[in-house]
This record gives sequence, C-alpha cells and structure tokens, in this order.
Amino acid sequence: MTDETPDDDTLADDAATETHVPLDRAADGPFDETEANPVRPYIDLGGIKILPREGLNLRLEVEEQTKRIVAVGLDYAESTLQVQAFAAPRSTGLWEETREQIRAQIRQQGGRVEEREGPLGPELLAEVPVIAGADAASGKRLARFIGVDGPRWFLRGVIGGAAAADPDAAAKVEDLFRSIVVVRGGTPMPPRDLIPLKMPATPGAA
Repeated sequence: MTDETPDDDTLADDAATETHVPLDRAADGPFDETEANPVRPYIDLGGIKILPREGLNLRLEVEEQTKRIVAVGLDYAESTLQVQAFAAPRSTGLWEETREQIRAQIRQQGGRVEEREGPLGPELLAEVPVIAGADAASGKRLARFIGVDGPRWFLRGVIGGAAAADPDAAAKVEDLFRSIVVVRGGTPMPPRDLIPLKMPATPGAA
C-alpha cells in the first residue's frame, strides 16, 4: 500500500480535507435528497431511496431484538450490495474512522484486509472467514467495503459476489451505489447513528 500525495485541487477542496468525497459526487452520486431528480420513481425507504432497475432485487435487513430495519440489501449483477446510511458531523466525515474499525474487526476474525484506491476513493478489499453457508468449503469470501461522506451523512456499502473481483460486475454495482439518494432530514442526530429506514409504501421487489 502506498500513500498518494493529493494534488492542489484536492487540498483546496475543504470538504475533501477531512472527508472522503468523490469530486463528482454531487453530479454522479450518491446523492443528497436536495440533489436528487424529483421526477425519478425512487423506492422510498426513509433514510435511503433506491432507483429501480431491471434485475434488481431489494431486501430489508431487520434487527431481531428491536425489529428495526438496519440495512438495505440489494441483489444485482450476480452480486450483493448492503448499504447503510449514518448521521455525520457537518465538518468531518466518518469514512476514515470507519475503515480503521472495519480493518480491526476483520483481523480479529482471522481475515485479511488491504486498502486500495477505488472509483469512489479509498476502499477496503477483504478476505472474510466463512463459518457456515455456501462458501464454507472455501473457508473465506471476498468483500469490498466502500464509503462516501456526504453533507451531514455517511453512506457505507459492502459488496459481495461477482462485483468483489470482476470488473464488469463491479462497474454495474458501483453505478447502483452511486444512484442511491440519502435523506438525512433535519432532525438532530448524534454522529454515527443509523438514519432511520422504513418499509416502502408499495411492497415488492424492485
């Protein structure tokens, strides 16, 4: 892993000094609710809006004890994408700190992880031990951890399946991630709190 020296434009961008924001985020996503196209037929999940597309299936992941929705699972291009949106401070982002936490967790589990520069900025590529399930025979699975700091929010994605290694599938899933809209809302929230999710008004697969 090598450290890259940021160019002058990056240093001049105040948002990029403490946060990891792709320079084209406002234009290409992930979007803040103020930037989203109002006529697009988004699936409204509360803190996150998803743009339907052919071949996309949506799952809501529910915490068993509290019964609250804690993540959105998307199956697309022979891959999986789990997304979560968190409240973030106005002046600093969460991705730098979150990457350190993910690294520590994976190593504690006996996995391997490396940081690299991806299309959305710094990301983690991990080999995660598998305890049971379809991948158990191989003993590990590949996962990519991506994240983008937005205005007062942080969007995290975990990519599995084909898009963890195959460039064509990766491009499709990255485009899906970029199409997501985060609805932070005006309610005061502590940093790192999950932005609340809800069932869509019209149930069904995307």
